[in-house]
Amino acid sequence: MSMNIGEAATASGVSAKMIRHYESVGLFPEAARTESGYRQYTDKEVATLRFIRQSRDLGFSIEQIRELLSLWQNRKRPSRQVRTLAQAHIQELDEKLKELQAMKSTLEHLVHCCHGDDRPDCPIIETLAQEAPAVAHAPHGKTAGLRPGRHVQKAA
Repeated sequence: MSMNIGEAATASGVSAKMIRHYESVGLFPEAARTESGYRQYTDKEVATLRFIRQSRDLGFSIEQIRELLSLWQNRKRPSRQVRTLAQAHIQELDEKLKELQAMKSTLEHLVHCCHGDDRPDCPIIETLAQEAPAVAHAPHGKTAGLRPGRHVQKAA
């Protein structure tokens, strides 16, 4: 069965815009076209789009998805390759989670230090205006600057 891009988008859960994007970056092969130039997709291609969507839902990058697609299509591959890729992604997610928790903790501290009243003094704004930002992203995804527990003087 053949379907147009709108039907493929509905069936796969991937927007038409993203289908075109995945084609443009080479993640998904360009679709066959009708004589009038409309894209046509098969059930197999829709299954591939679902695979891509579900991979994106789990936070895999385009390059990781490219590798996953290759592994999926190679039925002779050992499952340890897939597992290794997934474990590496878990480690990346753990690092991101730590960064988000540090940002949240810093922001909670700043909110706690702010009176939140009619006065203009605000440690949140003051910290954001500092030369060294409250949470700056340093190389390798590490955060720098104000850390949770570092005291911000309360406005009088």
